[in-house]
Amino acid sequence: MPIVELDGARIHYEWSGRAGAEVIALVNSLGSDLHIWDKVVPALEQEYRVLRYDVRGHGFSSAAPLPYTLEQLGVELLGLLDETGVECAHLCGTSLGGMLAMGLAIHHPHRVDRLILANTAARIGTREGWEERIAAVRSAGMEPLARAMPGRWFTEKYRQEHPREMEQICRMIEGTSSEGYIGCCEVLRDADLRGDLARIHAPCLVIAGSADPATPPTGCCALHAALRNSEYLELDASHISAWERAPEFAAAISNFLHKGAR
Repeated sequence: MPIVELDGARIHYEWSGRAGAEVIALVNSLGSDLHIWDKVVPALEQEYRVLRYDVRGHGFSSAAPLPYTLEQLGVELLGLLDETGVECAHLCGTSLGGMLAMGLAIHHPHRVDRLILANTAARIGTREGWEERIAAVRSAGMEPLARAMPGRWFTEKYRQEHPREMEQICRMIEGTSSEGYIGCCEVLRDADLRGDLARIHAPCLVIAGSADPATPPTGCCALHAALRNSEYLELDASHISAWERAPEFAAAISNFLHKGAR
């Protein structure tokens, strides 16, 4: 199991795909791990070298002592690229992962080729909402959240048609470190990139879910409007469109990256 030590945390990552091809790095959402990309990776790895990892406190990455900041998580992503010898990559992030990708494009633009920003925004949620979430996890742990979150991540129709997948998702969420989850909630509570979006010059694809309650289409449209060089796609999905609409999601990435093929 590949692990790198970065800023006091042990970060787990995986490689797949074509050796020597362009690199696309995938960054997971709050409460998930690198397996959130399982349904799109088979398509991507036909053309690209795919790097995915667990954000600190998620999956097999350790939860370093709190507090965390968006800048700190971005430095970890940058450090992972350094440790794996990646000079420049396409970045694809969902929700929290999208914010990390935007942060890297703002502060280290030479390391980013193209951005895919899925179900994300420059500001996600409210301070009060995140404080409530933090208090709930401190009080009851991850199990109640694991039972409730699929209702926000997937449409009702998809949940009913894929009960075994929902069990897998619940296990993923419940297996997340409470401390790591709280630390990343604090990141989202405090992070606001709205004033920095004009600094992103990389071509961007913004992907929204039409039924997403966490990062609704209105916010994704606002992100698209604020980015100087972006495209917008709305899928019939909720918050985890990379899972719920994996074929369309992977095809959109492929089409977008082909436009900038070297």
